[in-house]
Amino acid sequence: MSTQTDREPAGDDTAPPVATVRVGVVDDEPMARAFVSRILASAPDIEVVAEAADGAGALELVRTQSLNVLLLDLRMPGMDGIDTLRELRRSPHPPAVVVLTTFHADEAVATALNLGATGFLLKHTDPDELVRAVRVASRGGSVLDPSLTRELMGHLATHHLDRMGAAAEVARLSNRLRDVLRLIGAGRSNAEIAEDLRLSESTVRGYVSEILAATGCANRVTAAVLAQRAGLLD
Repeated sequence: MSTQTDREPAGDDTAPPVATVRVGVVDDEPMARAFVSRILASAPDIEVVAEAADGAGALELVRTQSLNVLLLDLRMPGMDGIDTLRELRRSPHPPAVVVLTTFHADEAVATALNLGATGFLLKHTDPDELVRAVRVASRGGSVLDPSLTRELMGHLATHHLDRMGAAAEVARLSNRLRDVLRLIGAGRSNAEIAEDLRLSESTVRGYVSEILAATGCANRVTAAVLAQRAGLLD
């Protein structure tokens, strides 16, 4: 089950224009960059601001371009995606980072998520899913490819992520915290969770912090995986 969600407003000619999502694309393969950029440029609310071929170029984009989302390849010559994420952790206002990879599950992807990546997508992701993922990431939601495997779940976990273990972990939470965790698992941002549950964003932020502390999850992406494994999205 995909955790990507994209709740589009109903068509309305009087609605205000959608804010533009500024995106940087980083991949050492020119054809891959061009393909991803062309897909994203077809969306009216997404602008591909710039491209880069390696981690050093990615850091320059973040420093100079005011990006909302950075699509980052992991395996690049010179500074790779992992080293880039380590450097981005020092940035005061880093963009949401979505990892692009050809691998379904490996240690590098898990490391990237634990270093603060919003999520990951396989490079052969459907174009519509890529556009939705960028929108979700820009709103602070988690982006997990629907083919996320048990192996990767194990890499991400700081606790047992078998279904029974995850269910037991979640059962210790209050009903309200389980509601918030379920929406994290569905890819909702804090603002969207606040709207769904009729809470303030500051209250939601507090609940998210409480969930991470209670479950031992490193970040909301790991929490989203926990929600899936516990059956909250079934």
